[in-house]
Amino acid sequence: MISHRLWRFFDQAASCDIPEVHRLAETVETWWPAIEAGLITGYSNARSEGYNRLGKHEGRNAFGFRNPETRNAAYAGACTRQHRRKTAIICHEMPG
Repeated sequence: MISHRLWRFFDQAASCDIPEVHRLAETVETWWPAIEAGLITGYSNARSEGYNRLGKHEGRNAFGFRNPETRNAAYAGACTRQHRRKTAIICHEMPG
């Protein structure tokens, strides 16, 4: 089932004239073993990637922190569920 759909994807990408579609097909081909493992097992590193993104975002916000302990506390605080819930509520309540 997966191999048939993958073949159709590559076939359609090959017949397309858009360069971005060709790059997407090359990326899928390069990463196919990892993509297939995720599809079959259902496991993902999305949670760790999400925490990594939060940490990097907080690092950019905390650029001026001089004390490493304060910076690390800001990283840890940004990755807690309670902090994310408060941020979501604030963003949800914002007019827009």
